[in-house]
Amino acid sequence: MRTIILSAALMAAAIFTSCSTKKPEYPAAEATPKPLGAVVEIKAPLGLPPVPVPAGNPPTAETIALGRKLFYDKRISVDATISCASCHDPKFGFADAKQFSDGVGGKKGGRNAPTVINSAYSTLQFWDGRAPSLEKQAEGPMGNPVEMAHNAPDVEKKLSADPVYRAEFDKAFGPGPITYEKASMAMASFERTVLSGNSPFDRYLYGGDKKALSAGAIRGLAVFRDAKKGNCAVCHSVGEKDALFTDNKFHNLGAGMDAKGELTDLGRFAVTNQEADRGAFRTSMLRDIAQTAPYMHDGSLKTLKDVVDFYVGGGNSNPNRDKEIKSLDHLTKQERADLVTFLESLTGELPSNVGPVQ
Repeated sequence: MRTIILSAALMAAAIFTSCSTKKPEYPAAEATPKPLGAVVEIKAPLGLPPVPVPAGNPPTAETIALGRKLFYDKRISVDATISCASCHDPKFGFADAKQFSDGVGGKKGGRNAPTVINSAYSTLQFWDGRAPSLEKQAEGPMGNPVEMAHNAPDVEKKLSADPVYRAEFDKAFGPGPITYEKASMAMASFERTVLSGNSPFDRYLYGGDKKALSAGAIRGLAVFRDAKKGNCAVCHSVGEKDALFTDNKFHNLGAGMDAKGELTDLGRFAVTNQEADRGAFRTSMLRDIAQTAPYMHDGSLKTLKDVVDFYVGGGNSNPNRDKEIKSLDHLTKQERADLVTFLESLTGELPSNVGPVQ
């Protein structure tokens, strides 16, 4: 997150003073805040590898709890109408059932909201990978004019005016002014707990329960992994001990093209300016995918059947389409249905403490 300058810290302190009869004796904001309290282990469920955690933001019970509260708080948006959960709703697999999410004033962006589930494992965040961490990702929607349309100093003022938040930030990071950097660190720690594993697929492949998958899902798994059939695992990797279902790379599938056959979104190219990245987007993780329709970066495919049919057709042809994307029209009707059944078997179990604070 951005380095918090002294003037922002003074603003936050001034708001605190206006809501309290006693002037707070806070030290100046540190260049890099550090969480207090005992570090907690975020245990990965069956099917997932150990959760990667940055050295500068180890998770604590206090930062996770604070991040969870902030994730559902609409005050982060400029008009207090939009929270992170507005576009990443637990009811829809921490994604959005709409093609494009509603921001402040009903404004809409041009990309479908990706799920937060298992985002701890993404080496880069957003569809185009423009954020290198969950901490950096938390900054984006707050300042986006079609999402939350806010700014860090004013968010800091709002949060500083709440004595409960002041106490919670002090408990999580020690005495000091509330900064958006601390808020983003807390939200990132919470998001690292939004994990889904122990699905029927996991219990079947990694747990030894050969009854966990239906016959159709087992056939679909075989098609998914077979390089001569579905070849899906070339990008949506499945390991011997765990599966993220992503190569954490960017690919051009030809999704999101207009009637003239032109790309409507340059994707990763807008970040790297590398021709090879034109129209390329991050490989989605597939866990809980049955809960997160619609699909693709532009939300153009409504069902999992539509997704399978899209790949059967080899995506959409364009000069930058990845060489891995080839027609799957050799798949039988049964094999296509089995692929959908397999994808549905990836619905796992979320922790009980990731919903709104009651």
